[in-house]
Amino acid sequence: QVRLVESGGGLVQAGGSVRLSCAASGRTFWTMGWFRQGPGKEREFVALSNWRGGATYYRDSVKGRFTISRDSAETTVYLQMNSLKPEDTAVYYCAATGWSGNPRQPGEYEYWGQGTQVTVSS
Repeated sequence: QVRLVESGGGLVQAGGSVRLSCAASGRTFWTMGWFRQGPGKEREFVALSNWRGGATYYRDSVKGRFTISRDSAETTVYLQMNSLKPEDTAVYYCAATGWSGNPRQPGEYEYWGQGTQVTVSS
């Protein structure tokens, strides 16, 4: 059974940092990524990481502030979020797929975590 379990969300002041983790069990994935969904908004792509040190991609608004990485076993993906802004407030979801096409749409991912809330206060 495949599971993605996230951890690390919480309340942080603007300018602060949070590190999210997502542990996958049951199989490994070519692509692991992070999405977020703010209040009243659609789920949006944040970042993705490809297998074995492959390419990483970010949405423009988080470039230079967020860093995605994976552990050596390729089973855990991290999202280090620095210089957080109130507009980063959202539920953050880990996602995974066997596809290698740098997917950035929610429908392109096969597996999802339960989500973890990140709230940035001004």
